[in-house]
Amino acid sequence: MRTFLSAALVALLVLLVPLSAVAYWADRELGDVDRYTAAMSPLAENPAVQEVVVTQAGRAIADEIDVGPFQGGVESLLDEAMRSFAGTAAYRTAWDAANRAAHGAFLRALTTGQGNAVTFDVAPVIAQVKGELVADGVPFADRIPVTHTEIKVMEYDNLGALRRVFRMLQIAGVWLPVLTVAVAVAAVAVAARRRRALVAAGLGVAAGAVLLWAAVLVCRRIALRDLPSDVDRQAAEAVYDALTAFLRTTVWIVLAIGLAAAFGGWLAGRLRRTP
Repeated sequence: MRTFLSAALVALLVLLVPLSAVAYWADRELGDVDRYTAAMSPLAENPAVQEVVVTQAGRAIADEIDVGPFQGGVESLLDEAMRSFAGTAAYRTAWDAANRAAHGAFLRALTTGQGNAVTFDVAPVIAQVKGELVADGVPFADRIPVTHTEIKVMEYDNLGALRRVFRMLQIAGVWLPVLTVAVAVAAVAVAARRRRALVAAGLGVAAGAVLLWAAVLVCRRIALRDLPSDVDRQAAEAVYDALTAFLRTTVWIVLAIGLAAAFGGWLAGRLRRTP
């Protein structure tokens, strides 16, 4: 009976490992504005994302100003200024500010019935470009409006199911990881042969890490499969990878812990039998 109970707990452990990692990620990574901004910050240097920001911001500015026969030249100048600005530290600062502001909209899309897209507002970027152009004495720069222009990087027809899952994961929070550790300890503690149970528990943790890795890949394919035509696929891929970077790192950490525990249990058994 003790062996059967230990085996059942190890099987439960395989499922709890990915669920606890995702629950912690949803509650502490996506739900926290500082961690969300830090995860999105490297995208400031991603070429696909930069191209989307430059194109959309330039288009938003051009739609708001009219300088008659000089329109073409001004639009060309703005495009050049935007592309030059995209490689500066000021752009990265503006990017972080835009993502910090977008965090609220991101959470609303996942926790309420409002919105069906992941977006960010390029107004901070436009404000920085305008300030630099005005300082450089560029004609008509003072007429550039700082408009709130949202860029969609992911959009879905129905986020209802995803919202429900996200809410459940947020409720689980840190409690599910604590439960996972408790199950792992119990699987070893109740076993008749604890060294073998430690090996089994370690392999169960490693299997859970592999299951988490597979889930991240499958969800990536599903999330990017039916993107609308106005959403840049490369930019959407970059955003998904940035948001799930914590989970991919967790896979390797948990895999290493599981394999180390299994090896430790196996080695202890070998040393015990050595005369």
